[in-house]
Amino acid sequence: MADAARKQQVAHSSGVIVRERLRSLDDSDLVRAYVAGEERAFAELIERYQARLLSFVYRMIGDRERSEDLVQEAFIRVYRHAHHFDHSKKFSTWIFVIASNLAKNELRRGARRPILLPIGTQRWQNQGTPELEDTRFRPDDLFHERRLQALVEVSIERLPPHQRQVFILRELEGKSYEEIADIVGCCLGTVKSRINRARRFLSTIMLPALR
Repeated sequence: MADAARKQQVAHSSGVIVRERLRSLDDSDLVRAYVAGEERAFAELIERYQARLLSFVYRMIGDRERSEDLVQEAFIRVYRHAHHFDHSKKFSTWIFVIASNLAKNELRRGARRPILLPIGTQRWQNQGTPELEDTRFRPDDLFHERRLQALVEVSIERLPPHQRQVFILRELEGKSYEEIADIVGCCLGTVKSRINRARRFLSTIMLPALR
């Protein structure tokens, strides 16, 4: 019994050491470790990106169950094709490309409208988005914040899919223009143009409603 307990303790300690080592690796090295046969490296990639991908896809298509399916499909594709990953690129870009393409295909098939709850604390350029609720606010402040957040959500839902996609990546995911260009597969100028058009469109809807 004592020997069995020691073996379990050693195995547990070894597992903890491996997990800590994997957590210290960057994405590219995790992919290398997985391709080399370390299955737990793939589990670490899932832990790093699952929530972010689910949030992104859900904002795009508005269906929680289908979003979970699509994120699972994205990881399956990574699992199968990790040996083809170009290590001169960012892994985050690669997996967002996969998830983005799956979301766009779902929209083409007539998926539900997008839902953007919660907006969170990301910022628009030169214009703040609503903050998460703060209990220090007075009731009328909270009412105003909820109204503003609802207006933002409804307005973003009205964006064309190609503008909504880049707007979410930029303003809610915090991606750089260059990375967005890689994800959506278009030139930098097109990305900036789509984001600017999205901002102008949202301003035309939101500003009159806030007066």
